[in-house]
Amino acid sequence: MDTKSPLMPAAPLQISAERVAVPVLAAISVSHMLNDLIQSLLPAIYPILKDNYRLDFGQIGLLTLTFQMSASLLQPLVGMFTDRRPQPFSLVVGMGFTLVGLLTLSQAHSYPLLLLGAALIGMGSSVFHPESSRVARMTSGGRHGLAQSVFQVGGNAGTALGPLLAAFIVVPFGQGSIAWFSAVALLAMLILFAVGRWYRDKLVELRAKPKAAQKRSHVSRRRIALSITILVLLVFSKNFYMAGLTSYYTFYLIAKFQVSVQDAQVYLFIFLGAVAAGTLLGGPVGDRIGRRYVIWISILGVLPFTLLLPYASLFWTAVLSVIIGVVLASAFSAILVYATELVPGRVGMIAGLFFGLSFGMGGLGAAALGYLADLTSIETVYKVCSFLPAIGLLAYFLPKIETARLR
Repeated sequence: MDTKSPLMPAAPLQISAERVAVPVLAAISVSHMLNDLIQSLLPAIYPILKDNYRLDFGQIGLLTLTFQMSASLLQPLVGMFTDRRPQPFSLVVGMGFTLVGLLTLSQAHSYPLLLLGAALIGMGSSVFHPESSRVARMTSGGRHGLAQSVFQVGGNAGTALGPLLAAFIVVPFGQGSIAWFSAVALLAMLILFAVGRWYRDKLVELRAKPKAAQKRSHVSRRRIALSITILVLLVFSKNFYMAGLTSYYTFYLIAKFQVSVQDAQVYLFIFLGAVAAGTLLGGPVGDRIGRRYVIWISILGVLPFTLLLPYASLFWTAVLSVIIGVVLASAFSAILVYATELVPGRVGMIAGLFFGLSFGMGGLGAAALGYLADLTSIETVYKVCSFLPAIGLLAYFLPKIETARLR
């Protein structure tokens, strides 16, 4: 990276003449859906585990923290390693960790075994996300925001489906039925093996081509460091708030509106479906108008709705949760692609860092909010969290490193 003036704009966005590799992008998105479907089973079965093991909210938060931290701490390291030495078939290995964690959760008869199962699923994520993000970028044909959104929406769709399947499979049939989802992990491993073969062949093709000049950032190192710090704070704001909704939304609805566990899972599915829709929108809109504007609008723009949520009726809680999900979720694809353009040539490291931060911040948020709920109430948690999107004001200080596409 050079040290040119931070006010100098980067070159306009260029769209490669290469076409989007649609079948591979679809395969990696479906794999992301299957991966995150399995992961979302953990928070979806919290009400069952709470009753079976007599857990308090602090212990529920610790379960989420264990899962999120095992994912977040390893992801940047995996990304840094694979930037230097790509591992096409590591995707299959990562899903293998997830499969073992899933089976451990289904057979666990003590709290420590629940923690172990959560940690193994987190380790699977730490391997899956950096390399799968690289594959998504390789398939993009230059439309990085679109590819990242398609990849991300697969994960969000899986996250949304998890609670719904838990409501109609795990709730009626019990904890042991979690093992039935091992078929999902095995299907994902088969798809990822095929993706790994394409990835391996693509690497051979790229190595055979003349080496292009290394892209350099037109932003100074100091400004890059400041920008990454701002992006980290924005990820903190987004994921801390999302942790409150994802981990405790069912408890909130049950406590405040006396809905049943199954109905609460359906409301959670609606919210997570909105998150998937927002994720799909964020990347293409960022390709067109610029990712900085998407980041600005999606984080700060959700503030009025989060402030209203703790005081809404059941109907308006559902409506506001959909708006919050769509708007807030559009941020992550934009943040990730913006960061990779800010630090060119470090896709794995950046993807690992920001996916890791997402998991880590979510885990810390879940643990902290769980203890706050034990000390006060779930409703207090939602009132405190409602102010977090105000951190979006910091997006004003991000440098303009791109020019929006006009076509």
